Formats: sequence, structure tokens, C-alpha cells
Amino acid sequence: MYRLNVLYNQPTDPAAFDEYYFNTHIPLARKIPGLRHVSISKTEGLDGSTPDIYLVTTLDFDSKEAFGAGLGSPEGKATAADVPNFATGGVTMLGAELVTEDFN
Repeated sequence: MYRLNVLYNQPTDPAAFDEYYFNTHIPLARKIPGLRHVSISKTEGLDGSTPDIYLVTTLDFDSKEAFGAGLGSPEGKATAADVPNFATGGVTMLGAELVTEDFN
């Protein structure tokens, strides 16, 4: 499995970010061919402070090849092109081969 980890920094207007992200951006992303799963997490500082990262999204694909094909598709390109429309705090994207161990 191949995973795209997207780390969104604190936006200038969190309410506007959330509105756009959940109602416009995520519906675009869900159309990317080969996308198997999306996980979205809002962060919080363990000490009560505001972390630099506001939101973390993971997008899972069957393989690195499926990831490349998905992001290279018209839907993937449209989703990538949409990021500057709402990510006012900046964003970091990291691709990763998923390595897990079953702890159950």
C-alpha cells in the first residue's frame, strides 16, 4: 500500500478552511482513481498549546504506481490545483510506502 500524508499548517481562518476543505476539496479528492481510503485528523497539542499542524489527511492507494496514476489523472490534477484555494497556512505532502505490523 502507498500513502500520501498531507499536513496542513494552521490556516489564517480555521472556519473558512473547514468549510472549503470538507465541502469542496474532499469531494474532489474522493474522485481520484485508485484512491482506497481517506483519513482526516485534526490535531491538538498534548500540552494544550496550538500545534503548527492543523490537520493531517492520509490518502491510501494499492501501490506507488496506483498513486502515480491517480495523481496524474485529471481528477488528481484538479485536486492538487485546488490546494492553494484554502491552505493559507501552507502544506507539506509526503509519500510513503506503508509498513505495518499487526499488533492484535
